[in-house]
Amino acid sequence: MSRASSVRWALTGLSLSMLVSSLGTSVANVALPTLAGVFAAPFRDVQWVVLAYLLAVTTLVVGAGRLGDLIGRRRLLLAGIGVFTAASAVCGAAPALWVLVLARAAQGAGAAVMMALTMAFVGETVPRERTGGAMGLLGTMSAVGTAAGPSLGGLLISGFGWRAVFLAQVPLGVAAVLIARRHLPAGGGKSGAEGRRPRFDLAGTLLLAVTLGAYALAMTTGRMVLLVVAGCGAVVFVVVERRAASPLVRPATFRDPVLSASLATSALVSTVMMTTLVVGPFHLARGLGLDAARVGLAVAVGPLVAALTGVPAGRIVDRLGAWRVTVAGLAATASGAFALSVLPVSLGVVGYLAPLVVMTAGYALFQTANNTAVMADAGPEQRGVVSGVLNLSRNLGLVTGTSVMGAVFALASSASDVATAPAGAVATGMHVTFAVAAVLVVLALGIALGAGAWARRGARVQAVAGAPRG
Repeated sequence: MSRASSVRWALTGLSLSMLVSSLGTSVANVALPTLAGVFAAPFRDVQWVVLAYLLAVTTLVVGAGRLGDLIGRRRLLLAGIGVFTAASAVCGAAPALWVLVLARAAQGAGAAVMMALTMAFVGETVPRERTGGAMGLLGTMSAVGTAAGPSLGGLLISGFGWRAVFLAQVPLGVAAVLIARRHLPAGGGKSGAEGRRPRFDLAGTLLLAVTLGAYALAMTTGRMVLLVVAGCGAVVFVVVERRAASPLVRPATFRDPVLSASLATSALVSTVMMTTLVVGPFHLARGLGLDAARVGLAVAVGPLVAALTGVPAGRIVDRLGAWRVTVAGLAATASGAFALSVLPVSLGVVGYLAPLVVMTAGYALFQTANNTAVMADAGPEQRGVVSGVLNLSRNLGLVTGTSVMGAVFALASSASDVATAPAGAVATGMHVTFAVAAVLVVLALGIALGAGAWARRGARVQAVAGAPRG
């Protein structure tokens, strides 16, 4: 098999892994009303079918990336896909709600491995000059999975019942395992100076998992005591990592202004993009009076645009460079958010969808360029954990956006229940929320510009220091 063919098959396996894990995030949401009826359970219990998956991904993604660096990424990725696939089968056969929730947590554990290691593998499978295109492809698969999840779940439920929502993921997982096993490069774990493999930081991993879990639950349930636990956990985690011989995440990693800026902008932009999913449906239904079917079609426009923009965005990154595309993507995202904050409701659906297209296309450009910049500079022994941290920043942004931007919307609408608020109140809430979103993207743009200036200044200093002296 030629080198080009081998690369294509490897990317196919990685893309399928990204698609499956993204589907797992969104496909179960539409089944919650059905599950509430089947298991005769209240919504607060049924929602754990979704929360268990998200919590597992959020808490384990960094540890999964680090473990892949230590024991071998191919070996762990195959195990992660296997766990996800087996858990999907258990979900489909679950006789009780608690079994389904536990199986969804196991699915999330497998997905954490898949999300952390798919991007880490790009550096081992694709030439550096084609990194942007590969990242764009993975971004496209993520968007396709997110967009197709609700509609695919609805079709499966109506045609075959709720169990089909989970059983349909089994053949996809099997295909991903077979392709990855055959075409991904094998690699051993990292060895120490004396040929011994560094020990896995179990204490740091557990501390980070508890901290992230408390934060995610605080954002989801609104319990402030969990936010305090998360803050204390973060402090203890930093102290433990500074003393660890082989830390999960080296504190010095975050002293790199470029990497820290990339993680911060990723979290901010993900927070903003969640606004389109939190606020958008209420504006379309209450503000514009669309029925459920048309709301679903309008909401799907954003992920569809991201899916169509991903691969071209990667090619643009390879041609123009990651930093330029990052700035352009952030500028487009800010422009779209600002337009949504000022355009009158009288423009109707077009007045919402046109800025949304600009905003989402900008996000696709930003995400592809940002992922490329971060992963291209990561050393071979650190790609897994860096990919995990990058995925974590995005997930934390999504979790934060759901809570914070939803609270801004409710406050700006001056309504106790936005689901029954009048059209004028919803329009006001929408404009204020997207104004806040625009400010957050401008902040991210400022961070990116500052990091770029620092990087160029550092490059000039190195050039002067390395120049021959006359």
